Amino acid sequence: MEMAYLAAGLGAGITAIGAGLGIGIIGKSAMEGTARQPEAAGDIRTSMLISAAFIEGVALFGQVVCFILAIK
Repeated sequence: MEMAYLAAGLGAGITAIGAGLGIGIIGKSAMEGTARQPEAAGDIRTSMLISAAFIEGVALFGQVVCFILAIK
């Protein structure tokens, strides 16, 4: 059972790191896109927010799976 707690903790940490990296890459790309085409800033922002929401959803799902693993 102790290994399940370790696996859940590592999985939750990796999920959080992955989500942070993904959102950071999206933010970087959005800033570069806005700098290259300022007139498309609204469309870029909308796409960025939708993508970030999807990443957060997947990260939340990963966290829940890890915590369920720890409870079992």
